[in-house]
Amino acid sequence: MAYDQRPVLTLMQSKKTHTVSYNYGCWVNESTNIITEQPVTLFVNNDPWLTFMCTPIDLEALGVGFLYNEKIIQSLTDIASVKVCSGGEFIDVWLNAPVRKPENWIRTSGCSGGETSIVENHFIAETINPQNGVMLSHQKIGSLIDQLLKSQDLYKKSGGVHTSALSDGDTIILTTEDIGRHNTLDKLSGKCLLNRHNPEKQIILTTGRISSEMVQKTHRLGASIVISQTSPTSLSIQMADEFNITLIGYARRERFVIYTHPERILTTTSNARILSEA
Repeated sequence: MAYDQRPVLTLMQSKKTHTVSYNYGCWVNESTNIITEQPVTLFVNNDPWLTFMCTPIDLEALGVGFLYNEKIIQSLTDIASVKVCSGGEFIDVWLNAPVRKPENWIRTSGCSGGETSIVENHFIAETINPQNGVMLSHQKIGSLIDQLLKSQDLYKKSGGVHTSALSDGDTIILTTEDIGRHNTLDKLSGKCLLNRHNPEKQIILTTGRISSEMVQKTHRLGASIVISQTSPTSLSIQMADEFNITLIGYARRERFVIYTHPERILTTTSNARILSEA
């Protein structure tokens, strides 16, 4: 597979803008970095498929990961080449075999939205993830959240982006950032394929809200634990339970909420003091 690894221009990640701020009785003129939002069109075998509204970094990974998460491709062997144009407006993916473009895209929720051709009920009918031996202590969850926050390079410069990361339970292996939380997981899948990362223990961390589509994408990655800084939706909890995924929300260093399959965190009930509301 031909893979053009030349990065899109760094200047496209954020732009300087003039602002006037009011802070405790004082007016301040200043320049600040604002995160870039840009339309990027995915071409598959020279056919335009859809346009992402995204942060124009890791675009090769975004295109490849999206096709993988949509089950258009199964591995790198399905790809002949992937290239991003010099201006970052197009992702050009050529596959080794003809594919049919989905007729209907389902608009999903979230920042800048997302699109998928896969219906949730189809996912629920699939074989769920095995309980692959991943166990985490509550201290390790706090440590991983700290690592996630420290890995936010673009967020520290401009704010306004979501971050998702792949961990093996001890350390962060891969990190992605984008204005769209769905895009971060597509980029993560693409990076895993392009860089051939496939750790035995796969844990996903994200700053974004967990929707049903987010659970679908983590399931496709093979993750058994998903940790978010914010909340899940009702359907995402249902799907995580079906997929045998441990879903954790509102994660901070010393607190978090487990919504499904707590057995991966609470190894025995005697090891944890559980307070029940009367």
